[in-house]
Amino acid sequence: MRSSPIDPPPAPPSEAAEDFDIRQRGWIKRLLPQTMFGRSLLLIVMPLVLVQIIATWVFYARHWETVSRRLSSAVAGDVALIIGIIGDAEPGPALDMMLRRDAAMTDLAFSLRPGSRLPPLPPPGGSMLETQLRSALKERLAQPFDIDAESDRRDVRLAVLLPQGVLSVVVPRERLYTSTTYIFILWMIGSSLILMGVAAIFLRNQVRSLRRLAAAVDGFGKGRPVPFPKIEGALEVRRAGLAFIHMRDRIQRQIRQRTEMLAGVSHDLRTPLTRMKLALEMLGENGAVGGLKSDVAEMQRLVDLYLDFARGEGTETPVDTDIAALLDEVAATARREGTPLSLEAPPGLWVPVRPHAIRRCLGNLVSNARSYGTRVWLTGRAAADGVDILVDDDGPGIPPEERDRVFQPFVRLDASRNKETGGIGLGLTIARDVARSHGGDVRLETSPQGGLRARIHLPG
Repeated sequence: MRSSPIDPPPAPPSEAAEDFDIRQRGWIKRLLPQTMFGRSLLLIVMPLVLVQIIATWVFYARHWETVSRRLSSAVAGDVALIIGIIGDAEPGPALDMMLRRDAAMTDLAFSLRPGSRLPPLPPPGGSMLETQLRSALKERLAQPFDIDAESDRRDVRLAVLLPQGVLSVVVPRERLYTSTTYIFILWMIGSSLILMGVAAIFLRNQVRSLRRLAAAVDGFGKGRPVPFPKIEGALEVRRAGLAFIHMRDRIQRQIRQRTEMLAGVSHDLRTPLTRMKLALEMLGENGAVGGLKSDVAEMQRLVDLYLDFARGEGTETPVDTDIAALLDEVAATARREGTPLSLEAPPGLWVPVRPHAIRRCLGNLVSNARSYGTRVWLTGRAAADGVDILVDDDGPGIPPEERDRVFQPFVRLDASRNKETGGIGLGLTIARDVARSHGGDVRLETSPQGGLRARIHLPG
């Protein structure tokens, strides 16, 4: 039967699972940034933008509009004053001199076109400047007038119908609006950009500490050496980093103590077994001695399996390994043992693993496949975030409802309780324990060859 491992804590969710989780969220959450840096920056930017919008609206609706209205009223008052001074004066040199004198005092340019008439008045509308000036002129003047604010970028031209003709007034735009409006808007935009830049720099420094901590935790979970010498960042981040270092030291100390204890247990168990072997060899050959030798060999094999399962290859250091070469070694070993095996693995599949542990994992799966099928297929493939290794056979397979149960320790399916067709139920246990110690996993699937497929995923 196909044996199975103790179910350790579930492996970290894959990128596909994370993407599915994001798709399941509401559309508002999908639009929000997913990273802490993006969300923190959003918490700063959104209130800042909201304050700027409110300040701009208040300034535009109150200050700018009020100032523009008062400037337009002042211009309309000057024009009304000049019209009142002109009165019924006849066109001539005296009137021209009067208009030049008034222009010098009001910063407006006046000219009279005797006998002229206003063109048809356009429909009301235009910019805020033109609207406010038209409203002010209606309040101060009883005569018809026309406004031309489009033909000249520097001046606004007025035409007022008088009994003597049409009075033309050239009004500089500086008298109708204030430039402080644009200075205020530019100051708001500039200060906002500066604040956002400073906030982004500080947030990036804080997020960098979290990313370093996440990388250290991920590497430690995959059994890789984790250099984490410096604790930095905000107080909460430093506390999390310090807690991780203490946790790492406790786990490593526990692994060392367990390894030392198992080394002692191994010595204590193997010593009496060796004495029993020697004593049986001195008894000679008979039926009873042969049975005892077989029992002692079985005990030795069981002890080795138990120790291998408990030890878990935890002391081996991960190194960058060519998976294709590793699979070739496993295939050669299986072929020497008489296993019909096909190998397919492209070059360039490099991942950091513990080679001896992966050989043990693959050896268990290949041996398992050989026990139930007539042929084994070993395949290496590049995955999105690492490497997948497939072990296929053409045996009877395992029903889908039983595939989770066989990953429990010492579990064997009823059809495999014959000692010659299976072990004690630790083969898959050791295989999955090794894969998960690398941050990966082992899953059972239906093989295209008709039997069972064991898929080993090793992250890069």
